[in-house]
Amino acid sequence: MQEDGDDRRYKAPALEKGLDILELLATTSSAMTLTQIVNQLGRSHGELFRMIQVLEFRGYIEQDSSADGYLLSDRLFSLGMQRPKTHSLVEVALPVMRQLAKDIDQSCHLVLHTQGDMVVVARMESSEQLGFSVRVGYRRPLVKSASGAVLYAFQPDDIRRRWEEMFNPQLDGKALAGWRTRADEIRQREIELTPSHFVAGVTDISAPVMRGGVAAAALTVPFLEKLGPQVSKEEAARRVREATLSIADQLIESDSRI
Repeated sequence: MQEDGDDRRYKAPALEKGLDILELLATTSSAMTLTQIVNQLGRSHGELFRMIQVLEFRGYIEQDSSADGYLLSDRLFSLGMQRPKTHSLVEVALPVMRQLAKDIDQSCHLVLHTQGDMVVVARMESSEQLGFSVRVGYRRPLVKSASGAVLYAFQPDDIRRRWEEMFNPQLDGKALAGWRTRADEIRQREIELTPSHFVAGVTDISAPVMRGGVAAAALTVPFLEKLGPQVSKEEAARRVREATLSIADQLIESDSRI
């Protein structure tokens, strides 16, 4: 939130109040009451009450049915998904993801970067009845996911540094150095294959979807260990890499027609 004493030429106090509310709710997974929002933003009930009512009416926030408070809705996410580049990426990726899920009998999902986090923008279920998948809209800090590491790995240094400033919480010097080393190693092998830090028996396999020389997205398979015959992790990784190359080639064709 900007300070009132800054030197911006133009100000829109009402708009900034609304943005402050949205940005605050975006940082929490639990509902916040009006009083909590007021206290966090350092404003009065009168300043924010009508703003919250408007944001709820327009669908940007919603009341939590199980608690007395407000949550950020999926409306902003939906608006972002309507951007032409994002829309074309998902359109191109979905058929490839469908074939990948069928070939390896595992689910997969497509991930983008947003404000220091990774967010799932598309998914494809396993063709089998048993599988593991991640819902669309799921977010996690870049540094806590294989997808995030892949997205970061295939960025130029200036973008990497900008993303590092968004990490919340910030990494200390040793942790940041380790993170950068991991990213460089991923860049060398062009794929990440690592045990999940959150689900036992799952190996995260992730590769970059390149667009314009950088990773526009990451395609990830949460590889579930099953009893009986199955495609190996190594073969699944090869198929994931092929899928990302196919998506990238189609994006080049799509971009050339614009």
